[in-house]
Amino acid sequence: MSASGGNKAILAALLANLGIAITKFIAWFFSGSSSMLAEGVHSLADTGNQILLLLGGRKARKRADLSHPFGYGRERYVYAFVVSIILFSVGGVFSVYEGYEKLQNPHPLDNWWLPILVLVIAMILESFSLRTAVRESRPHKGKESWVAFVRHAKAPELPVVLLEDVAALTGLFFAFIGVGLTALTGNGVWDAIGTLAIGALLILVAVILGMETKSLLVGEGANLADSAAIEDAILAGDETDRIIHMKTLYLGPDEILVGAKIAIDADVRFAEVAAGIDAIEKRIREAVPAARTVYLEPDVYHASSDPAPPTDAIVFKGLE
Repeated sequence: MSASGGNKAILAALLANLGIAITKFIAWFFSGSSSMLAEGVHSLADTGNQILLLLGGRKARKRADLSHPFGYGRERYVYAFVVSIILFSVGGVFSVYEGYEKLQNPHPLDNWWLPILVLVIAMILESFSLRTAVRESRPHKGKESWVAFVRHAKAPELPVVLLEDVAALTGLFFAFIGVGLTALTGNGVWDAIGTLAIGALLILVAVILGMETKSLLVGEGANLADSAAIEDAILAGDETDRIIHMKTLYLGPDEILVGAKIAIDADVRFAEVAAGIDAIEKRIREAVPAARTVYLEPDVYHASSDPAPPTDAIVFKGLE
């Protein structure tokens, strides 16, 4: 994912959420609606999310050093994980607590028209933010479904913003129903139920994002298409006719580490081996530009050199 595309979606969401948060808090102050308070906290949390994503992207651009020889690319995963767990969870737990309190002590709304007006405006603004995120994500999504894109994306920013915007629109719908039914019936229980629904939604999104970013933090390998392209690049020349084993790892959203042991004829001179490895590395980087760090180990092939296949290899192929 290009940094410019991700940053454009993040900035659009940040500006929209900041303005929406202010208007929601104003509407809560004058109406007393717990749904509006929950939505205000939701939008404030989203604003903090976008700031953290921008900060993570900036830190990830630091040059590699002695303490981090492979660079700081995973900073983006760390900040995305903070976004998914802390801010979403805090917003979700607060909303559930506020909804519970309102459920115990329901009361009619004052100036009910104000939160309704704010919610309609917020829906319009959030729709524009979501449209920007969708437009920036389409080139990276390819033919995958949106669910598959969120699950498989190695750059966390666009999936996070997409889920944020979808959650925001859904939360606004819950708040609109809660406030609307409270205004029609005069029963504040509906406002409390809307608040509880917003809290449950935020916690659900936190869990989904947490699971996806945790997988990236633990370390994911290249997808099947990129792995196949790397293998084809290795075997495209006459330097080797066998890959004894190969492993890949994302060092960051834009960088793949490739380590492979390749079979070389025992009679080949060292200078020819070195030249062959250089040629293979060049082909790998041309085939998969993200494969910036490549380590190739030449070896003489023996049947016992083949590692046992992972027990879940077939499962992974089925999931992909």
